[in-house]
Amino acid sequence: MADNVELVIRFHPVGGEDVSLLSADFGGPEQALAAIVRALDERRSLVLTHARDNREAGENGVVINLANVVSVRVSTAAGEPMGPYL
Repeated sequence: MADNVELVIRFHPVGGEDVSLLSADFGGPEQALAAIVRALDERRSLVLTHARDNREAGENGVVINLANVVSVRVSTAAGEPMGPYL
């Protein structure tokens, strides 16, 4: 995990409000998007083991049910522009 960067991952569900998490599970946005696409293709949930909400101080494990997510956006937490939607 030492090479992983903190990413902002924003999930847009079919209904309800967007969910944004900070995650250190991936080495970069490309790896995060590949994992999300793989989970979608396999019709399974996305499991993040090093995630936190902006308001939380510690890291938690988070399971995202992608069945009701219509789009996902990944960017670095360092303030780089938001990447494209998936």
